[in-house]
Amino acid sequence: MGLAEIKERIRQAEIENGRDAGSVTLIAVSKVQPNERVESVLNQGHRVFGENRVQEAAGKWPDFRSRFEGIELHIIGPLQTNKVRQAMQLAEVIHSVDRPKLAEAIARIAQEIGSCPDLFVQVNTGLEEQKAGIAPRDVDGFVKECRALDLPVRGLMCIPPVDEEASMHFALLAKMAERNGLDGLSMGMSDDFEKAISFGATHVRVGSAIFGARTYS
Repeated sequence: MGLAEIKERIRQAEIENGRDAGSVTLIAVSKVQPNERVESVLNQGHRVFGENRVQEAAGKWPDFRSRFEGIELHIIGPLQTNKVRQAMQLAEVIHSVDRPKLAEAIARIAQEIGSCPDLFVQVNTGLEEQKAGIAPRDVDGFVKECRALDLPVRGLMCIPPVDEEASMHFALLAKMAERNGLDGLSMGMSDDFEKAISFGATHVRVGSAIFGARTYS
């Protein structure tokens, strides 16, 4: 499919849903992708990328940043507290703030270094045991806790269950964000990003549709 087609589909979805042009940020999810594929997308002018694992990001992006200007890196996978400092040094945005201990670690390090990436709170909209995220019933309280720590919470993120209609999860996330005065909605992936845009997504996370299928070792 490729980058150009995905960008055109996002542009059409913005038009069809009365969204401002450019109101949706495309995060090209480069996890487990060979460097040559990532470099190809960089050479096409794209600069916003997402990584799941801090260790992989650390091995990949310092070199790319030395050769390409304007890169914006998003950490979108589960974040361990012992990786917080490294994540904050690597990334402009973290999408997976999902528990008080993690929020406290981010706040402590932000005080030390004098800066903090933009943050999204991950919500487990499907209440899946194997998946990270704050339960919907706890979102309001957790957002308040993060704000009390002076954390820059910009929005909410979710990954709907694969066997359920995504629309209900996108609608739920949008409702919770609006209730908490949050503008950011990180939702929608390769198979459903246009649907997510119709529910107000500001960030869509697309990987295989841009780079091709991943090969896991």
